[in-house]
Amino acid sequence: MPDYVERTRFRCPVTLTVAALFYSRMPHDRIHARRPTHDLERWSVGTIQAIEERDGHCVFEVAADDGDTIELVVTVAIRELVLRRLDLAADESPIGARVWYRKHGG
Repeated sequence: MPDYVERTRFRCPVTLTVAALFYSRMPHDRIHARRPTHDLERWSVGTIQAIEERDGHCVFEVAADDGDTIELVVTVAIRELVLRRLDLAADESPIGARVWYRKHGG
């Protein structure tokens, strides 16, 4: 959660509750480990550069085909689903794997 929510935690429980509801419903990006079967023109292709956790969400850094780096914010459950569908060996890293993605609103 943002810093201002942490600062108000003990001052106003209502503010924390409202902020928690807002951030729990935040729009997430879309990411697929396999080529989508629908609306192909709406999806972009990229390569995973890094995966990290931030504020209870998962952030994929993806290098787009045009060279830009894009951050995709998804839930931890979606991260697990994507990593399972990449069909990686037990000791293989997902870094460098090809994915299809859509930024929210894109």
